[in-house]
Amino acid sequence: MKCLPIALCLLALPAAAFAGDDVFDVHVHIWKGEASVASYRGQVEEAGIALAGFGGIFMAYEAQLDRTREKNDELLALAKQHADFVPIGSVHPYDGDAALAELERIAGLGMRAIKLHAHTQKLDPADPRVIAACQRAGELGLVVLFDDASVTPGENQKLFDLAIRAPKTRFVFTHLGGLEFRFWNLLPLARTADGLLADNIYFDVSAIVTLIPGSPLEQEFVWTMRNVGIDRLLLGSDFPQFTLQQNLDALERLPLTDEEKTKIRVGNARMLFDLAD
Repeated sequence: MKCLPIALCLLALPAAAFAGDDVFDVHVHIWKGEASVASYRGQVEEAGIALAGFGGIFMAYEAQLDRTREKNDELLALAKQHADFVPIGSVHPYDGDAALAELERIAGLGMRAIKLHAHTQKLDPADPRVIAACQRAGELGLVVLFDDASVTPGENQKLFDLAIRAPKTRFVFTHLGGLEFRFWNLLPLARTADGLLADNIYFDVSAIVTLIPGSPLEQEFVWTMRNVGIDRLLLGSDFPQFTLQQNLDALERLPLTDEEKTKIRVGNARMLFDLAD
């Protein structure tokens, strides 16, 4: 029997890599390659967390095409070395056709997802080049993580419109809108509009969740989580700015059921990224 092509081998995830564990961290920044992975693993092991897997993130900068390719390749190589590692690459949409070509290249090599960030990458989610890149990513089967901490004007509104304009693309809007999370309570209403949404919006609750337990916002935040859909929520750490333990502790303190917490910790990520149980 012939071996799988190298593009598939890079991302082959044996069932043992995910079975029996209970936390998947979708939001880990890999700034320094293997050194970042080692630092993250050390932190997780010290906390005694059973790690099902983690998504390693890179973000591209405009007009740095060689660096973008190099860092995307670095993530793919790390996935070959770490069976529980899901690479989340990047492009800069303002690079135009070159960005689209890079999406095609990394998708062909087995990349699962990309990350975009309005503030860090200095881009506008409403820009036609961003819309085009997200549409192409969806056509290629790439999940698009898009920062949603609401640190740029109109961020939630623009991301909502982006999800409508790219209906074939599955989005994970990270940080659930930050302290403007209330906006996303429109989703139950929007879903009643025939043909408006493709049900393609997910969220991670990284970082923002650490602020909520015990605050005046707690009940409203949990209400929002249920309105957007527990099946659409994922856990992330936003390492190295936050630890996975901080996010887990905060999630545990919220008045959610055990079933809801399990879906957020790991179940929804398994479904979204098609990971083995």
